[in-house]
Amino acid sequence: MPSFHAVVLIDHQEAHMLMFDREHVELESINSRSHHKHEGLSHETTNFFVDVSKSLIGTHEVLLTGPGIARNEFRNWCEKHSLPIANVVLDSIASDHPTDAQVVAMARQYFKKLI
Repeated sequence: MPSFHAVVLIDHQEAHMLMFDREHVELESINSRSHHKHEGLSHETTNFFVDVSKSLIGTHEVLLTGPGIARNEFRNWCEKHSLPIANVVLDSIASDHPTDAQVVAMARQYFKKLI
């Protein structure tokens, strides 16, 4: 859905991508097969980030959120690999474990500031 905004709730186990506009919301989830390593990104984490970045192709604005550091690791990974998605990630906001409805409400409020 290339005209949609997206908010990505991500940790090291899974990512929930909510892509939306004023009238529609689409949810996609991707599970990681990783056991996070603190020394660096494991091969499984890299594969997870590849899958998440592919699901966001065509999205114009992305907000990252989540309880830990995975959101910033994902952002840095996208920048390091010069992926186009790195140019549309607008911000990274810490959050606990909100429901999908709370994530959509947060994203709509955030993107409203930018319009």
